[in-house]
Amino acid sequence: MNRFLTRLLAAVAAALTLTPAIAQTWPDRPLRIVVAAPAGSSLDALARVIGDRLKDRIGQPVIVENKPAAGGTVATGEVAKAPPDGYAMVLSFNGPLAFGPLLQKLPYDVQKDLAPVIITSSQPNVLAVNAQLPVKTVQELVAYGKANPGKLNYASVGNGSSSHLNMELLKSVSGLDAVHVPFNGSPPAVTATVQGETQMMFAVMQPLQAHIQAGKLRAIAVTTGKRFALLPDLPTIAESGYPGFEALAWNGLLVPAATPRPIVLRLNAEINAIMKQPDVLKKMNESGFDLVGGTPEDFGRLIAGETEKWAPVIRKVGLKIE
Repeated sequence: MNRFLTRLLAAVAAALTLTPAIAQTWPDRPLRIVVAAPAGSSLDALARVIGDRLKDRIGQPVIVENKPAAGGTVATGEVAKAPPDGYAMVLSFNGPLAFGPLLQKLPYDVQKDLAPVIITSSQPNVLAVNAQLPVKTVQELVAYGKANPGKLNYASVGNGSSSHLNMELLKSVSGLDAVHVPFNGSPPAVTATVQGETQMMFAVMQPLQAHIQAGKLRAIAVTTGKRFALLPDLPTIAESGYPGFEALAWNGLLVPAATPRPIVLRLNAEINAIMKQPDVLKKMNESGFDLVGGTPEDFGRLIAGETEKWAPVIRKVGLKIE
């Protein structure tokens, strides 16, 4: 027993001295950004811009890995259980971070297993319909759905995502009749809507933009409470007859919970600086991103606040993911 206690105390002492040592030598090998969305998605585009600039600032390669399975919870869970050494980050979003814990039992605890680093962006979802659908406003869409029960399907970027919950909220407040068809990320969801397999969807602007410009999709509203500065011509859901409707699609970077604080703060500072670079800001704004930044604590408050905000909505709608 004495030998066991001696070994245990030695292990604890080693662990306590390891944290500052890691922080002092970090980074001495490549970093990973695990993206909770597929290649070609808006989240992927953001991760690659950040990763490309980050490698120049920290002197190590930054590898982007796409793991969109299970609505982003696989990627988020992988990093939650990764070694807390500052070499694994996840670019995740409100689905796996705020909604997922309310919808299903997850193999990770957002509050206990992950440490927020920075909010990367926050923007509205855009309500877009297939251009062949004879509707140009939210009111016309709701009226069409009621007049044609069972004929409308909507795509989402995954179960428990904001694109899923936004449509369920719209259905709840408007009586719109539509069947949910979930996909793993925005590229296949947008493709299905362009091809008419589904007739509508909520998504951030970036994956929709080219198809809207080509006349294959029609944007009819945004989910912000007030008109979005980057899309000033689009009315809000709230002003389309459903006051109080407001929702944002947001995302950010997190690391395993026990990652040394100096590493978290270094990552936060570097990524804040990257997102303030004029060319990065211009490129992301043109793609519909509203870059945010801020402190790790800002991100933690956002996650907690959104979880609290959406809990009664999810209970009211009765959503569960088996």
